[in-house]
Amino acid sequence: MLKVVTLRPLNTLRAFGYRLLASSCPLRNITTSQHHNITTSQHRNITTNMKPDFEVGIIGAGFGGLIAALRLKHSGRQSFVIFERANEVGGTWRDNIYPGCGCDVHSHLYSIASEPNPNWSQLFSAQPEILAYLKNVVANNQLNPFIRYNTDVVDIRFLEDSNTWQLIDQHGKTTVVKMLILATGPLNRPNMPVFKGLENYKGKQFHSSAWDNSYDLTNKRVAIIGTGASAIQIIPNIAPIVGQLSVFQRTPAWVMPRRNRTIGSFQKALFNRIPIAQKAVREIIYWIRELFGLGFVGNHFINKLMEKSVLKQLEKEVQNPNTRAKLIPNYQIGCKRILVADDFYPTFNRPNVDLITDSIDHITENGICTKNGTHYPADVIIFATGFIAAEVELHSKITGINGRLLIDEWRKNGAEAYLGATVSGYPNMAFILGPNTGLGHSSVVHMMESQMNYLMQYLEQLEKSGSNARLDLKPQVQTAYNKHLQQQFDGTVWASGCKSWYLNNKGKNTTLYPRLTAAFRKATKTFNPNDYFVSG
Repeated sequence: MLKVVTLRPLNTLRAFGYRLLASSCPLRNITTSQHHNITTSQHRNITTNMKPDFEVGIIGAGFGGLIAALRLKHSGRQSFVIFERANEVGGTWRDNIYPGCGCDVHSHLYSIASEPNPNWSQLFSAQPEILAYLKNVVANNQLNPFIRYNTDVVDIRFLEDSNTWQLIDQHGKTTVVKMLILATGPLNRPNMPVFKGLENYKGKQFHSSAWDNSYDLTNKRVAIIGTGASAIQIIPNIAPIVGQLSVFQRTPAWVMPRRNRTIGSFQKALFNRIPIAQKAVREIIYWIRELFGLGFVGNHFINKLMEKSVLKQLEKEVQNPNTRAKLIPNYQIGCKRILVADDFYPTFNRPNVDLITDSIDHITENGICTKNGTHYPADVIIFATGFIAAEVELHSKITGINGRLLIDEWRKNGAEAYLGATVSGYPNMAFILGPNTGLGHSSVVHMMESQMNYLMQYLEQLEKSGSNARLDLKPQVQTAYNKHLQQQFDGTVWASGCKSWYLNNKGKNTTLYPRLTAAFRKATKTFNPNDYFVSG
């Protein structure tokens, strides 16, 4: 997936949800016994309430949740509520504040189609500007009255007598909605590897998604573990101020040039005065990225061109041949996430930066020891080790028809949904950026908007079916869709043999969509009522 930058992310579901889908949300401080007490006491009192408090409930106020809210509001629907666990909107872009955090999709494409921003300052925006954009979207569309901040929904249950969803927050407050949309994002669980001796380490340590701005890195001996999407932004930004930077790399990544630049005042003025000009630029960027995406789904010529571009950049920008050799990947480009940066490779020319590829053996009281016996002193260890996306762990307990638990089913069979949105056995519920909606080449915002095209039709069908209706995806529809989807990975770069975070522990890709976004837009264009059991 392209970095939204993964960020203090969510984010996912904030991913999959997203970082569901997108929008870095650690599990809340609520014990299993507390969770049980809340659910059992609340369920007794609510089943007799046949009228929902709201027609639609949305969980998450990142990109996905705001896109859903905008579509509802623009359609004239006012009976909806957004539950946000934090005290402001933004999802992954609120949570990730590490140095250099930004997006690796062009600003004009990584934005909501109905909410263009003619004043982006750069081709690729940084985290503060993206967060400000999302806050402006909320303000400009008067969405704040619809948002319940500091509200963490911990228990979700389908009420079969009224065909509604009961939501219980961390305080035990109950809300009932007719339709539920989960927009919590996919990149929401930091991946913290287990190292022998870490408990004895006496220095400072933190994950990139929980960046500690109070800690001054100036002249410190810094060890950063990982060279993924977050690391390649952090490393160039802290290298000039630290005393020594030891970069521990397990697997080199393919790093393409970002070619970022400032957007001039003329272009901003043009987009402000002639909005269609910005729309045209957005379209051009979109189709260039679709062309680029062909290299992922079977076009070997484009794939080889991408590899040559990266190797040429590496040859040009890294002076030491030994370091350069360590940075060359040994797998097909795109099999793991492609990264983009203009300043990552040159950082390894600095005298205070070392690239270490020997495996870590253990952590000592004051540093890291590799398997070859070398000890690297460190005042601080930064874990830039990414997020867990393919192994599903839902933040909220979701109980569907006949007491079915979604997390148990996904753990057993791998996360599955129809169009990454609806799930059989869980009527009147949908995900934004659910299973298999991630990308390796373009903007996930486009995927979210495609899903909302479909879900608005879903909602219209639900409304037409009566106040007590339910729409439940037929299991054979879900099975056939996911069987075909997995078959579509054949011949793509993601089936070329590397091990990536796109795959779960059974080797199933539950993260990515195996075709171009144009194919997904077409698949979500039309809602077929025959795919669902309609009752009530």
